[in-house]
This record gives sequence, C-alpha cells and structure tokens, in this order.
Amino acid sequence: MGRVKALYRSQAIACAGKKPYGRRHRREWLSKLSEAGLHRRAERLYEELDALQGLRRAAKRELVLESRKHAAAKLLRTVPLLGAIRAALLIGRVQTPHRFRSKRQFWAYCGLALETRSSADYRFEDGQLVRAKKPVFIRGLNRNHNHDLKNLFKSAATTASALHGPFREFYEGLLAKGMQPAMARLTLARKIAAITLSVWKKGESFDAEHLKPQAA
Repeated sequence: MGRVKALYRSQAIACAGKKPYGRRHRREWLSKLSEAGLHRRAERLYEELDALQGLRRAAKRELVLESRKHAAAKLLRTVPLLGAIRAALLIGRVQTPHRFRSKRQFWAYCGLALETRSSADYRFEDGQLVRAKKPVFIRGLNRNHNHDLKNLFKSAATTASALHGPFREFYEGLLAKGMQPAMARLTLARKIAAITLSVWKKGESFDAEHLKPQAA
C-alpha cells in the first residue's frame, strides 16, 4: 500500500485517503499515470495488493479465533474502541498485565511515558549544597517502547476523539481546559492504556467511572 502511494507521489499526484487502493476507482487512478512504464508498474502493484488482501483477511480471522481461547479477550473488548483485533494484539504483545506494577510502567512500555531532562539540580547557598527549585523540562515521549502498542492506543484515541461516547466527553473536557488537540489526544491515549491495564488486572468490565480523575 505504501509503494502504491509512493508511485503516485513520485509524479506529484495527491493520493490521500483510501481511494487509491480500492478497485472501484482503480481505473481512474491508473489514468493519471501518463508513462507506460509507470502504468504497468502500478498494475503489478495492484495485483500484488489484491493477493495480499486475501491473505490479510484470512490472517485476521485466525488471529481473532486464537484470541478467543483467552478469557481476557472478552474482558478487554468491554473497553470502548478495543475491538477483536486490538484485543488480540494486546494479548499477544503484553501476555499478562501483572508484568506491570503500575500504569506508569505500562505507559513506558507503550511509548506513552514522558521523558524529562534537567541540569544544575544542586547549588551552594551559604556554604550548603541545596537542591535548586527549577522546573523539569519535558523532552517528549520515551523512545524505547513497543511500537505496535503505541500505534494501538494512539489510533484508538484518535478514533475516540471523533466518535460519540465516554472517551469523546473526556477529550472535549480536556479541550475546554485549554489543552491543545494533540496533547489532548495523547492524554486520552494514556487514559485508555491505564483503563485497559486496570480492567485486565482486576478482571472487571469497563465502567465509565474509570474516567474520573482519581480512577485508573
């Protein structure tokens, strides 16, 4: 799919969205390639994509069937936006939630932990070494993490911010407080991850009460 879009971009053809992949509009997209070589290359890529799509659907079915053997699958799916595929991916990547003592450890594993930097933390005052009262600078998210889980929770947060539901209300509440949309989505992703860990550890279904500040 990336190679298909790369081919169009190389000819300065805008190709946002999913239309370049579908069969319905394929003839229209191919007509935008004027060179015969590029046209033939695109046809081959589409043939490869069609073959892989069938394998992809079969792999998804097998993944879901395998995940149903685990009791946690049904429990995780009670969390909004965690469907069969995301629940199966969580089980495969995390295996057991008891690996993580707290949500902060889980955030770090998912690439949602904040990295901070500081310097000159101590200074001398009246001959005594004291800790300087300086704000800690945030340098972004931790880089050492599981990329699949980071994509899982960030995509879930992006979808939740656009759909009606308890997570949308939580997201809008953050915006009302003056938070930037990007930071609000990150905060929502961290919230979904914390709730997922809590639900999985306790063996209890999702409850909207988990969205309260003191919960999860």
